[in-house]
Amino acid sequence: MHVGIVITKEPVDTYVPLYVRDGLISTQFIMTTLEELGLLKMDFLGLRTLTVIQDTIDLVKKNRGIDVVFDREMNDPKVYKLWQSGDSMGIFQFESQGMTNFMKELKPDCLEDIIAGVSLYRPGPMDQIPRYIANKQDPEHAVYTHPALKPILEVTYGCMVYQEQVMQIVRDLAGYSLGRADLVRRAMGKKKLDVMAKEREYFIHGQVDEDGNVVIPGCVRNGIDEKSANTIFDEMAEFAKYAFNKSHAAAYAVVSYQTAFLKAYYKEEFMAATLNSFLGNLDKVPLYVEECRKMGIQILKPDINKSFTKFTVDEGKIRFGLGSIKNVGTNVVETIVNNRKQNGEFKDFSDFCERMQGESVNKKCIESLIKAGVFDEFEQTRSTLMASYEDILDSISDTSKKSLKGQVTMFDLDFESMKSNNDNSSGNDLMSEINHKLDKMKYKYTVLKEYSEKELLSMEKEMLGLYISGHPLEGLREKIEQETTINTLRMKEIQEIEENELNSLPRYQDGQMVRIVGIINSVKKKYTKTNKIMAFTTIEDLYGQCEVIVFENCYQMCSNILMDENIVLVEGRLSIREDEDVKIVANKIVEFKGESTNKGNVLKINITDLNDMQKDKLRGIIRFFSGDKNNCRIDIQNGDRVDSAGGVLMNEEILREFIEIVGEDRIKI
Repeated sequence: MHVGIVITKEPVDTYVPLYVRDGLISTQFIMTTLEELGLLKMDFLGLRTLTVIQDTIDLVKKNRGIDVVFDREMNDPKVYKLWQSGDSMGIFQFESQGMTNFMKELKPDCLEDIIAGVSLYRPGPMDQIPRYIANKQDPEHAVYTHPALKPILEVTYGCMVYQEQVMQIVRDLAGYSLGRADLVRRAMGKKKLDVMAKEREYFIHGQVDEDGNVVIPGCVRNGIDEKSANTIFDEMAEFAKYAFNKSHAAAYAVVSYQTAFLKAYYKEEFMAATLNSFLGNLDKVPLYVEECRKMGIQILKPDINKSFTKFTVDEGKIRFGLGSIKNVGTNVVETIVNNRKQNGEFKDFSDFCERMQGESVNKKCIESLIKAGVFDEFEQTRSTLMASYEDILDSISDTSKKSLKGQVTMFDLDFESMKSNNDNSSGNDLMSEINHKLDKMKYKYTVLKEYSEKELLSMEKEMLGLYISGHPLEGLREKIEQETTINTLRMKEIQEIEENELNSLPRYQDGQMVRIVGIINSVKKKYTKTNKIMAFTTIEDLYGQCEVIVFENCYQMCSNILMDENIVLVEGRLSIREDEDVKIVANKIVEFKGESTNKGNVLKINITDLNDMQKDKLRGIIRFFSGDKNNCRIDIQNGDRVDSAGGVLMNEEILREFIEIVGEDRIKI
């Protein structure tokens, strides 16, 4: 959330007209007009990440009994290793694939690198990224237009990165005041050409007043030659169009460092807090569940005796919260948790039902709890509970335990037999046996064989929105990776890739042929204006969901398998449109049973340390030779990471083209 607040001495409507929209009071004047009027406007950012940090600190205190103390110098090697290795999921501002690749190449080892990363990874300054990386790796390689720039730009290895550097250059080299330097920064940022033309003259030759007094000394008076001064001004003018102010970047970098610190030292609590911040967002939660899996953190399904409203940490594992279960509201969860605190854990399902009698827990709610698996630790199977819960609830509703005891006869209890068995026992022992027999008589369970694993997982998905205790595709993971060229994680990253993204090989293009495996979640049929049938299908893989568009020709061939929960292999073309989720237009859909459908070869290319020109050529040749009849999958290795880059129609001549670009030692078939 980003809010601009106008701060005035008198009521705001004394200075500017106001209007109300959606209950919010706003000024009728735009930002620049407010500034020209001399009013103070402050921007306030509300960041979800700040809540994640505080929630993590609270969880660490609750679970480990310690207070989190961040290192004040912010130079912990263990923290920077996360960036260096590309392990940046969950780290504020550094989650996109492009930013992850940038950090892996940069190998940051200090906060200055993180500040620079936040500032550089945006349109415009991106052009400086290769230079910044090269100069960091070899500081002697840095070239300065004039030696006077070195004290200012040395911290960023000779690159202009921040607005503050522009201000410092005009101050130190040309003698500007702080206020005048800020006006130059604004003029450059807003491309005010008339103002910049005057400022160029002042920057190079200075400015004198009517009495001949020097107002601005200028570069020439300060010993900097005119040619260098002109070049420096050109560089500043070009850079300032997109420059980021360091104060803002530094604040972001500190937040980023704190998230990385928490992930490095308190990973379970950090990931639990992160998951809590995305409750209700089913696009994000599966990504972080998968990240937990990669980190070796087990995600546990909700438990009636151990879960709370949100995700919590349970003996080094993350426990799903009750509040995320469909049809189970916050009030119900609070009732359950409070009852558990006051009366202890629930002994069994019937004990839970008795203690919830008269509360806001209805049949629909209990059915959802059963499906979500919260009672799995008790002796009854989910199928048994599903067949029995309504009768048990009705029984509790009809009569209380006390009234039931009053209606049962001694003959029902076989009292004489119990009495003879307890002749030498106390009255308490006899009553204990009577109560035990009463408990057994009270409720009758319809005992059934447990559901299949597929049915159990389907219930979890229905109630929680995602698979927790397993995934229908988990056993096929290796085969899926062999047979596919894209997944939903990559499809989400496509939307984040900017036009000039660094090191984005492999880059997916609109219309590119891809293969994806997923389980069908929904099928919506539709007739076109020409009365042709088509379908919009949602499939889910191990990372999330995507939409597959099935036109008539393809639909006629696969309509018999377009059913919920079928696992399918989709071959089709990517549809990448601005302001839309990435989709796939299907050419072919078949059932996927883990058997190889791609009999071609795999060409593995190592691009680690390739220069930008080689990467561009490689990207181009993959696009050029990719088509409908690909017989060879392309895998791209960059460091420890291997990604699929689609496929090509391979032959000896095309193979020679690849070898010519990257060298034979980097290619493996």
